[in-house]
Amino acid sequence: MTYGEKFEALAAPIRLAVFERLRQGPASVGALADGLPVSRPAVSQHLKVLKQAGLVAETRQGVKRIYRLDTEGLAALRDYFDRFWDDALGAYKRSLEARDA
Repeated sequence: MTYGEKFEALAAPIRLAVFERLRQGPASVGALADGLPVSRPAVSQHLKVLKQAGLVAETRQGVKRIYRLDTEGLAALRDYFDRFWDDALGAYKRSLEARDA
């Protein structure tokens, strides 16, 4: 899964809301859908996209599926942002050094 696909999965407001709810801990579709302006089947579809992007994982508990954030997918995003900031801070440092030279 590419970084672009991960970001694209989070671009939809409902998917981002579901993702944010999962920050509080694992939850079922019903719990995630509670209070959202979409149906449970719609939340399931959004979870499918998040799962395909590697951002969400699921486990079964009886007949329920419990969703949680996928730490590996989050680590990949963290690595991306770490590299992004390293590059940005390096460029800033070089611009200051060039100005002072």
